[in-house]
Amino acid sequence: MTTKLTTRLSRAALMGAAFATLAACGGGSADEDVAFVARDVESLYAEAQRRLDQGNTQLAAVLFDEVERQHPYSPWARRAQLMSAFSYYIARDYNKAIQNAQRFLSIHPGNKDAPYAYYLIALSYYEQISDVNRDQSITEQAQSALREVNRRFPQTEYAADARLKLDLVADHLAGKEMEIGRFYQRSGRWLAAQLRFRNVVDDFATTSHAPEALYRLTESSLALGIPEEAVKYAAVLGANYPGSEWYEKAFELVEDHAAGVTAS
Repeated sequence: MTTKLTTRLSRAALMGAAFATLAACGGGSADEDVAFVARDVESLYAEAQRRLDQGNTQLAAVLFDEVERQHPYSPWARRAQLMSAFSYYIARDYNKAIQNAQRFLSIHPGNKDAPYAYYLIALSYYEQISDVNRDQSITEQAQSALREVNRRFPQTEYAADARLKLDLVADHLAGKEMEIGRFYQRSGRWLAAQLRFRNVVDDFATTSHAPEALYRLTESSLALGIPEEAVKYAAVLGANYPGSEWYEKAFELVEDHAAGVTAS
């Protein structure tokens, strides 16, 4: 039963967007008129599963919680803990999904479903990543949780997906650094801007933002009166991204404002 549970959960998590749509369309809520009277564990678990299959994810989560509350020492309670976390995730109640998955891990740290619990925590943070114009603390939590999945379970399908998502998270964080750096440039705060652009080059060199960061460093170095630094950044840009539009722009800047200067 547990193996089937893991297979079903992992497949569903990897199809998160589709299930999220199902949850949104399924209707129903945990406030639905259902009396939580004492019931035998199998029928209670089956009812929770039935609600989940119908797309009534919030109520399913509450019913899975009831399995554990009414039958805390049964084998069903362990399964219900993880199913509850999964149901909250599909319902987009990410905080409860994280809480329940973390509680599952605290009680059953060596359980064979632990990799999925770690993965579910990471997904719950990942789904909350906001646009680059907002605070990125959730993005950093997602990055940390995804790294934990990859560190603990590197050979699993969860780690493979975590690595893909880590690339997207890095690109997102780099985008935030770029957005702040450009703001500082517009404000004439060139040193502060340079710090942000160097962060991108040093910490997010493999992201899509690296070429622009090097161009902005060329630009800000000229503004600060350090043409040799501008030449250095333009040369790095040309060596790594020779066909980039950012290199073409950097080359023109150097030609216009630092011709004959050699890199320091």
